[in-house]
Amino acid sequence: MINRHRGDTALMVEGEALPMRLTLGALAELEHAFSVDSLPALGERFASGRLSARDLARILGAGLRGAGATIDDRQVAELGFDGGLNGAIKAAIALLDATFGADDSAPEAADTPRPPLPPAA
Repeated sequence: MINRHRGDTALMVEGEALPMRLTLGALAELEHAFSVDSLPALGERFASGRLSARDLARILGAGLRGAGATIDDRQVAELGFDGGLNGAIKAAIALLDATFGADDSAPEAADTPRPPLPPAA
């Protein structure tokens, strides 16, 4: 079951939602795989926007394993993603955003003033 408050997202494979979560263990795995020594460095690496297919398989694999799946990156790379490559990319972005993005429900986010919306046309 996907619990967005816990940072869960889903990878859609052949119509089935596979849960993903980047736990501390999964993040440590990614730090090692990407040869970085901190979470900010890992976030910067992902923010560069230059990810290879192997990088995508690593991210999705770590997310699947973080949610309890027993799958390796080679197996991830061979999955039939709903939406093809674009579906896999969107799933990875959602996973990274759930982990590194701002949580609008957090008290700090609610206290942050937001710019007014432009008037409706």
